[in-house]
Amino acid sequence: MDKLKYKARAKVNLGLDVCGRLPNGYHKVKMIMQAIDLYDELEFNKRKDPDIILSVDSKDPLGDIGNNLIFRAAKLMKEYYSIKEGIEIHLKKHIPVAAGMAGGSTDAAATMLAMNELFELGQTREQLMEQALRLGADIPFCIQGGTALAEGIGEKLTQLPPMIKCPVLIAKPSISVSTKFVYQNLKLDEQTNHPDIDALMKDIREKDFDGVCAHMGNVLESVTIPNYPVIAEIKQQMMRSGAKASMMSGSGPTVFGLFEDGETAKRALREMKRSGLAKQVYLTTIYNNRRK
Repeated sequence: MDKLKYKARAKVNLGLDVCGRLPNGYHKVKMIMQAIDLYDELEFNKRKDPDIILSVDSKDPLGDIGNNLIFRAAKLMKEYYSIKEGIEIHLKKHIPVAAGMAGGSTDAAATMLAMNELFELGQTREQLMEQALRLGADIPFCIQGGTALAEGIGEKLTQLPPMIKCPVLIAKPSISVSTKFVYQNLKLDEQTNHPDIDALMKDIREKDFDGVCAHMGNVLESVTIPNYPVIAEIKQQMMRSGAKASMMSGSGPTVFGLFEDGETAKRALREMKRSGLAKQVYLTTIYNNRRK
């Protein structure tokens, strides 16, 4: 086998809580991560020379190739497993960039999975997840997929039963939100409104869609919404259009909404586009198939 194609799926956070700060400056989190069926497409071709070649179909430039997570993942795999041949990677970008949806992390995960297969390395998913931690805390989840509780700095994963499949509306406004800014300005005190992640896990296990919608929450909204009011406006627009719940994913600025039926979700998609609140709008679904 000399070539492979992979779909690298995005994630949303059904719940995101920050429980404290570690001595190294990282924050301790407790969050529910969920794969969705919005994906980047990657094509991998073996090369006889040792080079890593990366190209992209996207309006957003790649920037410094050496810092790109796809390139770094390919380099890690080549060095760690002593791969002499090279790899050519072409990316068709669909997941919004810098959006709180693990777009870069899921592309890196796909790169590690593809190279494991192409070069017949025989590594288990768990072994790849362990290596992936060297590149970023979200990448192990993107290798695993499905529904999971993430703790620590996001690297401690507990697989959960599949979330109820439902339509998901994605809307990203034309703003950029610095993850560093959000965490630096997050206040954790007696007044902090923490989401009930344990209740959310119970709802997922019991297939209680109404319960999931009632218990969704993201503590980081306490920073982003006062600084970027458009996030609240998008949430309100989704709720007016029939979403059962709407929330920011990760550190933002993307907002997603969960819907009970496809027709309501399609109408909400049209209404969101007409509103002009978001630059990128997609309708997708919860994606429960775990990586093999």
